[in-house]
Amino acid sequence: LTGNARNCFLTGSPDSYRNLIGKGLRCLLNVPNTEVYKNACHSWGRVCFQSSRPLGEKITSLQISSVGQLPRNFSAWNIQIIRSFRTSPSFQAAPVPLFWIIVKPAQKLLAIILGRSIRNWWKALPPNKRELFKESARKNKWKILLGVSSLGVLFVMFYFTHLEETPITGRARLLVFGKEHFRELSQMEYDMWMEEFKSKMLPETDVRYQVVERVVRHLSESNKDVPQVSALSWVIHVVDEPGVNAFVLPNGQVFVFTGLLNAVSDIHQLSFILGHEIAHAVLEHAVKKASLVHFLDFLSLIFLTMIWAICPRDSLAVVGQWIQSKLQEFMFDRPYSRTLEAEADKVGLQFAAKACVDVRASSVFWQQMELAETIQGQPKLPEWLSTHPSHENRADHLDRLIPEALKIRDSCNCPSLSGPDPRLIFKLNMQHLLELSKDQETLNSTKQDVSKTKLDFPHT
Repeated sequence: LTGNARNCFLTGSPDSYRNLIGKGLRCLLNVPNTEVYKNACHSWGRVCFQSSRPLGEKITSLQISSVGQLPRNFSAWNIQIIRSFRTSPSFQAAPVPLFWIIVKPAQKLLAIILGRSIRNWWKALPPNKRELFKESARKNKWKILLGVSSLGVLFVMFYFTHLEETPITGRARLLVFGKEHFRELSQMEYDMWMEEFKSKMLPETDVRYQVVERVVRHLSESNKDVPQVSALSWVIHVVDEPGVNAFVLPNGQVFVFTGLLNAVSDIHQLSFILGHEIAHAVLEHAVKKASLVHFLDFLSLIFLTMIWAICPRDSLAVVGQWIQSKLQEFMFDRPYSRTLEAEADKVGLQFAAKACVDVRASSVFWQQMELAETIQGQPKLPEWLSTHPSHENRADHLDRLIPEALKIRDSCNCPSLSGPDPRLIFKLNMQHLLELSKDQETLNSTKQDVSKTKLDFPHT
């Protein structure tokens, strides 16, 4: 979830929670260790808003402006950097039933109390009774092992009996909660967003709203053969916010910030981004993410109890609990989030291809993001620290998917792509940018040398 103050429902396993007073039941998730770094985006071009004609069935009526080309006044010195960009939220909707939202903090508290009670009970035992207890445990070690194994088998059976097939991709996924709960909670989050942005919503007569509405309608009509796409009613909301952001709730509510419209270079990039967000809703990623997180949280209660029972002091138990939460986050939560992002990229690219979009622009978008991050001087941190793939890896992944997407585009009888590959245009522009940068550095160094010479030899 992006933005300066975005409210979301409890889905992960952070330790600090608090209630948010307002309309309906909503919770604020305080994550002390969120994304380690911020993504960056820059505004090179503008979406062409001159035409008010409908999209129609082919991309030729989209009124494309400068396919993949940079503006004429592009240079290394006038790139507008827009910070904190993420094309999709980490959690798109209220992902757990309200009962578990209330109970989840109590579960951890009970596990801590139980573990601490076991530790205090063991310390209070006389030495002779401790030895008797250890001797009894050694005699019944096979029974204890059988009980632990049975518990493990139950968890494995629960996992495999709750696997379902992901629509479109066919990948197995874990579903713990019913979809009807998510529809109700998605409506609650929708009401929350509408309350927050009620004074910033663009009217339907605004040309920016009309462009977004045409793109979404064109994507949905071109993919109406997908049952999950045709089953949802896509409702557009364009928010007058400078942040570069877009997200789609599981109930089909589409939110696009005007900052995103200013950041994309052409209509093809906008179509791919919205296709990516629609894919999140169609693939029910909010349900999948919440199911896995809840399953892991339930397992972690056992380890949490053991940590507080084994550690001799509370301070060590707190450190052990923090290590356990970080291991879960970096070994399971974040890798799974990156997997969902890659899956949404793949399906979103297919949606865009069936809508006759120039899918090659998708790779260019992330290359632009990588360039913006480099110009801004942000350090390149390892990908495992993020919930999203890095810009470079994302562009490479899309480059590998583009040939297949082009075949899908041809099978839909789309008009042939005219003009050069936008990826080639971007590469040439980058080379030109580097040459200009080197020339500027040479010029600056020459001026500095001349200035030093005048200082050393004032008579000249």
